[in-house]
Amino acid sequence: MSDAESVTFAVVGPGAVGGLFAWLLQRAGHRVVAVGRPATVEAIRAEGLTVRSAALGDAVERIPAATEVPEGAAVILATKAYGLEDVLPGIAAARPAEVVSFLNGVEHMAPLRAALPGVPVAGASVAVSALRASTTVIDHRSPFVNIEAPEAAAAFSAVRALASAGPRVRIGGTEAEVLWAKFRLLAALALLTSYWRQAAEPALAEDPELTEAVVSEIVACSSAEGVAASALDLVRALHSVPGGMRTSLQEDLAAGRPSELDAIGGALLRVGERHGIATPAIARIVATLTA
Repeated sequence: MSDAESVTFAVVGPGAVGGLFAWLLQRAGHRVVAVGRPATVEAIRAEGLTVRSAALGDAVERIPAATEVPEGAAVILATKAYGLEDVLPGIAAARPAEVVSFLNGVEHMAPLRAALPGVPVAGASVAVSALRASTTVIDHRSPFVNIEAPEAAAAFSAVRALASAGPRVRIGGTEAEVLWAKFRLLAALALLTSYWRQAAEPALAEDPELTEAVVSEIVACSSAEGVAASALDLVRALHSVPGGMRTSLQEDLAAGRPSELDAIGGALLRVGERHGIATPAIARIVATLTA
C-alpha cells in the first residue's frame, strides 16, 4: 500500500465522530475530503469544521468537502448504521483503495464486503464522547479518542494515519472480537438508558433484574457468535462509564429522529433467533421503544 502521506482519505459521514476524524487528519497534514450530503458539504466548504475540546484544543480546520467519494480514496466510514445503504453505491463506484468502517453494531460488515468485492475492508471501533453542536461545530467531550482495530487492519493507510493524528490506536484480535467488545457495552447502555429515559447510573439501577437479564442475553449472543464474554466483565464495564452519560440512541429516540434501534436491539434479537437463544428482556425493550 502507499504511504499514508500520499493517500487521499475520504471521511464518509462527517458528523460528530467522522467530523472529528476529518479534523484530526487535516490538522496532522493528511489529504482529507469530507463526504456528505449537499447541505453538509456546502456548510463545511463555507465554514470549515470547528472542534471544541479541552483535550485537543479549539480550532477551525478548512477541510475540502464533496458529495462523492474521490476515485481510489481510502475510505473512513462513519455514518450511522441506518445510513449504510444510502452511501454504499457511491463508495463502490469510487473503487476505493480500502474501507475502514466505524459503524455501530455487528451486521454491517457482510453488506459492505458484498458491495466491495476485491477491496480491503475492515471493521473498527472508536470510544469517544463527541456531539455535533451544529453542522460544522463538534464538541469533543471526553479526554480521549480511543480506536480499536483488528490485526488484519494493521497495514491499512487509514489506521496508520489516524494513529499519527492523535487518537490512541490499539491493534489486535479478530474483527469480530473488536466489534463485539464495543457492541456489548454499547447495546446494554443504549437499550437501558433509552428504555428508562435516564442517564447511565439511574438507568442501570432502576430495575436490577432487567439490567441483569439484558446483560446475560447480550453475553449469550456474543458467545454464540464466537466471541466469548463474561457477564461480570460487562457489568464492571457498565459501572465504569460516567454516571451522567446519555447515549445517542436515547437522544435520537427522544427527538423523534431516525435511530440505530434496529442495528442495536434488532441485531441482538436476530442473533438470538439464529442461535436459539431466548432474549425476552431485549425483546421487551425493543417492543416498547418501537411503539
